[in-house]
Amino acid sequence: MTADAPRGLADVIRGLQGLAGVDLGHVQVTGQEPVLPSPFRIGTAAAASVGVATAAMAALRGEHGQAAVDMRHAAVAFRSERHFRIGDDPIPLWAPISGDYSAADGRVRIHANFDHHRDAALAALGLPPDATREEVGEACERRTGREVEEAIIAAGGCAAAMRGRAEWAGHPQGQAVAARPLLTLDRLQGPPPGETGLRVVDLTRVIAGPVASRFLASHGGDVMHVCGPGVPEVPGLVLETAAGKRSCLIDLRTEADLLRDLIRGADVVIRGYRPGALDRLGFALSDLVRLRPGVVVVDISAYGPGPWHGRRGFDSLVQMATGIVAESGPLPCQALDHATGYLAAFAAVAGLLRRRREGGSWHAVLSLAATAHWLDDLGRTPPGDEPPVDDLLETRDGYTFVRPPGLIAGRPPTWSPPPHPGEHAPAW
Repeated sequence: MTADAPRGLADVIRGLQGLAGVDLGHVQVTGQEPVLPSPFRIGTAAAASVGVATAAMAALRGEHGQAAVDMRHAAVAFRSERHFRIGDDPIPLWAPISGDYSAADGRVRIHANFDHHRDAALAALGLPPDATREEVGEACERRTGREVEEAIIAAGGCAAAMRGRAEWAGHPQGQAVAARPLLTLDRLQGPPPGETGLRVVDLTRVIAGPVASRFLASHGGDVMHVCGPGVPEVPGLVLETAAGKRSCLIDLRTEADLLRDLIRGADVVIRGYRPGALDRLGFALSDLVRLRPGVVVVDISAYGPGPWHGRRGFDSLVQMATGIVAESGPLPCQALDHATGYLAAFAAVAGLLRRRREGGSWHAVLSLAATAHWLDDLGRTPPGDEPPVDDLLETRDGYTFVRPPGLIAGRPPTWSPPPHPGEHAPAW
């Protein structure tokens, strides 16, 4: 398929069901492109990912084929963090030196929302800890984008040089992404078929994973978000994606048995830390399946399997690396994060449906880079205008938020106020 050929939304949704090995029936979709100011078909991606996740949840509830989604609502939900308010105040989304910079041969993006990533970037550029954005810009202009990227990555930071679509397609990691499906869902050893619950251990941070578990919570899942002392977070984003969940604090260096107990009682575990980080602490895939036979494990990473598998990354960096920014500038939302989040929720529920039908444990793998490849493959649309949003917002309990998108048998998902990090005991 060429980059400019549009794909029918019904075909896209059927394709997603086929990847996960489930038949969820028809998904009713209202609205049409364009819904956001971008040539990429973000509305299609939003309606498809929200729609298929909602359809999977309907099937799990015994309401097969009764899912519906509005494209504008789904697309506005892809910008939920931009509309979230605590009282009258928006949440800060970017640290001072995070952003795009001119390099000697193009552009490069630095992600420095966490202090240790900021410190790594500044050290890699030979700058003091109190360097200004202007000083960072001057340091980048003296280097090529690849030199900045490689130096910051080597120092333990996060950066991406701008690549064109063709360059990414020829890159070893781009080729690895293109060679794999958008998502995989594989059966592992486990118990015979049986009914399942919806207890979810959320081991994720920063949008994609938290969006997945927020979706599951909005449909009645018992979700426990596990925080670690000293683990860096973006506080506003934690609140915005925590609606309906519980939140506990576990130091995995000294209290790993508390997490093991949670996993023994879970149906789904979602992992969003850098690949390998949890494995070293005794929570590799094999460990999870041994602790909870029948568990559905969903892994989300920035770049997926390939030479960049362990590379730190975020939505804005993946947009820069995969050719999206070179073509159109940054997307008008964190579309890779949000689409991957809803697709991860879909994969989790698809795993539960297949466990009910076939037995076994299940393992799903998704990445932001694979979602970028999928979005590119959906084709292009004439850019739209900014959509109206006021009718999709609700203010309650001191928070203003985008109402969760999607309907099952005409009923919307539920929303409850977010907990403060670590306010619950680590127990079901």
